[in-house]
Amino acid sequence: MSYLAAQALRLAAGALQLPESLARRHAAYLAAAQNIDGGFSGRQGPSDLYYTSFALRGLSLLGRLDDCVARPAAGFLQRRLEQQVGTIDFLALVPSAVLLELVTGEDVFAAGPRDRLGWVSAFLQDLRRDDGGYAKGPGGRQSSTYATFLAASCLQLLGLSVEDAAAMASLVRSRRRADGGFVEAAPLKQGGTNPTAAAVATLRLLDGLDGETARSAAAFLAGMQNAEGGLRANTRIPIADLLSTFTGLVALADLGKLALIDRAAVRRYVASLEMPAGGFRGGAWDNDPDVEYTFYGLGSLALLEAVES
Repeated sequence: MSYLAAQALRLAAGALQLPESLARRHAAYLAAAQNIDGGFSGRQGPSDLYYTSFALRGLSLLGRLDDCVARPAAGFLQRRLEQQVGTIDFLALVPSAVLLELVTGEDVFAAGPRDRLGWVSAFLQDLRRDDGGYAKGPGGRQSSTYATFLAASCLQLLGLSVEDAAAMASLVRSRRRADGGFVEAAPLKQGGTNPTAAAVATLRLLDGLDGETARSAAAFLAGMQNAEGGLRANTRIPIADLLSTFTGLVALADLGKLALIDRAAVRRYVASLEMPAGGFRGGAWDNDPDVEYTFYGLGSLALLEAVES
């Protein structure tokens, strides 16, 4: 089973333990955010592949990705197949298409102009760099830790092999720093929560995570929890955020080290960001919800349930 599929199943299992009223409220918020073209937006602007992926994942996590949402969403994705897409959009589109096919039977690529495996392989080849990683865009000169994770997980999700997995694992390990965390790009000196989570996931996917790296990464992530209860993005940022909290929880769960943090405090932090009418905001500094942070909020609560049940 692919890394992304296994993660989705774990979150869905945890979500079954969430109160029905909470699940219903946030499912209604996500469904209501769908635009007439079938896609979902950020806080403003037209439908966006990136935000559409989070809305679909959130509804799937809750077991409420039904035909009323899935069929228009599939149409939106099919129309975007006919257009040029950037790296982040591409790496959101492919998992979204696979999700719709698995959950609802909607084959986004069936009516589209492109062969799925050939298109994915060609697109990612333009991002591949000599160090074994992937850049954020065709013109990028350096590999990105996050883009490398997205590319590797996308390839695995479609049953495609990672070219020169040893070189990719070596590249990811080179991003580890003395604090035990990992960085997004080579010049950076201090680890961050999100690149560390991406690195842990990539090394697990490649069967390249050794014990010492796992222990130091877990200690680094645990150190990112602050008095709010959530996790910070890095040591230079004092305020927690929901994105870093979710990715840190996922990585700590992957490492079997969630006991290193105060899970009750995390739960209180996530609950404090829930909006009464549905949706989650990004942190104490934020005022409004969106579909991306709603997925992080639901995913965090579901993961805690999955571990504790």
